[in-house]
Amino acid sequence: MFENQKDQMEILLKSNDDFRRLYNHHQALEKRVIAAENGTAPMEDLALNQMKREKLKAKDQLTRIMDQADSVV
Repeated sequence: MFENQKDQMEILLKSNDDFRRLYNHHQALEKRVIAAENGTAPMEDLALNQMKREKLKAKDQLTRIMDQADSVV
């Protein structure tokens, strides 16, 4: 995620508590989604789809924060 913006992401992880919290939440969701898709942590399709939507919402929020930080610089 955000491979082409690693420097900016690192700065925000260190300086922005909201960004760091949201990033960690996204990472935790990512691990749960992968585990569910691999079958190591089975869950119902509805729950998996809800988790994927929550993960996407978190990513959208992270992108918005990064875009706002870009416009400030």
